[in-house]
Amino acid sequence: MEIRTLRYFLAVAREENMSRAAEQLHVTQPTLSKALKALEEELGKKLFTRHSFSITLTEEGVLLRNRAEDLVSMADKIEQEFLSLDDITGGDIYFGLAESYQIRYLAREIRQFKKLYPNLRYHITSGDTEQVTEKLDKGLLDFAVICETPNARKYNFIRFPEADYFGAVMPAVSELAKQDEITASDLVGQPLFCSEQSWENDIRPWAKELFSQLRLEGSFRLSYNGSMFAREGLGVLLTLNDLVSTSKESGMVFRPLSPHLEMKMYLIWNKYQAFTPIAERFLGQISTSFST
Repeated sequence: MEIRTLRYFLAVAREENMSRAAEQLHVTQPTLSKALKALEEELGKKLFTRHSFSITLTEEGVLLRNRAEDLVSMADKIEQEFLSLDDITGGDIYFGLAESYQIRYLAREIRQFKKLYPNLRYHITSGDTEQVTEKLDKGLLDFAVICETPNARKYNFIRFPEADYFGAVMPAVSELAKQDEITASDLVGQPLFCSEQSWENDIRPWAKELFSQLRLEGSFRLSYNGSMFAREGLGVLLTLNDLVSTSKESGMVFRPLSPHLEMKMYLIWNKYQAFTPIAERFLGQISTSFST
């Protein structure tokens, strides 16, 4: 199975049309059809259902698409790593980032680093801890930023300079907004929004015996999306500070939880990871900066 064939397959899966995919790939349609037919024969499975004017994936095709995306991304990353070995002015670094106001520290370090290495190309993907560590474990990322204590058996890590803290976001006109802090008992009976990760790993131990009385109305990976539901009065969003606009114009307020619920952020990478020269240099810079 060749990477080129997987690229052909992904193009057809994305376009859902053989002609458009062939045009995008700069190959003839017969060449593309022949390659995909050979792929189906190699795997012994039908990957596409062909309709009059479109093509859709079979269940086996969906499985291959998920695997092929990782394989092609890995191939691209390996290619870029080798191309950058002799490039002393730049190269590619891949980051997976959780949501946090402290990402500004990482952005600041990248800005400073680009002054030294103007040909630096950085690639950002966002997600919760589960999403970014999965990509890190597969070798698709050089670094990840997560908001929970790292597994020291698997990862090396550096702690960010500050810590975030949890609070409740709600319309300024709500009754809860009159309070300076929000306790678990204040949230009983309220429809709540929160990420599944934070709900289980952070809110559960914080609320203690009252957790069973709290009601998760909906879960969101992105705080901004959750804030839109809170803005409409559908519930209270539990999230970290400074992720959602609470300016006077927004009509929303942030109230910290009590007792204080702090969240530390970490830059992590796989143990025994072989870095490209540019990633190694960046790690050296951020290690020095974050330790001072």
